[in-house]
Amino acid sequence: MAIHAHLPLTDAGCEEVAVRFRALSEPMRLKILRRLFRSEASVGEILDEVGGTQANVSKHLAVLHGSALVDRRKDGTRTVYSIADPTLLKICSIVCEGVERGARDKADAILGRPRRGGRR
Repeated sequence: MAIHAHLPLTDAGCEEVAVRFRALSEPMRLKILRRLFRSEASVGEILDEVGGTQANVSKHLAVLHGSALVDRRKDGTRTVYSIADPTLLKICSIVCEGVERGARDKADAILGRPRRGGRR
């Protein structure tokens, strides 16, 4: 896969990209993002869906915010989080499609089904 010519990355740019990918490498953070893709939410609303402790969810939100993936704003006494980078859903969708394709291929191989046309 070729990198597009309009995306030259300096060493500093490579570090910024790595920071974002590291932020996406934790399952709890992906669960938080899954919730935020639906709509903005407070820590309590996120906690209701993803489980864990308030301290743990807050820690993960701080990482996502520090990586410029989510925004936060005060709403009275609550802090409300939302997706900051509109390309994030596209990135996650592309990766999820690859995971689904890999799972189908693995199931086909286990069950002895022929590979489907057009897939690698």
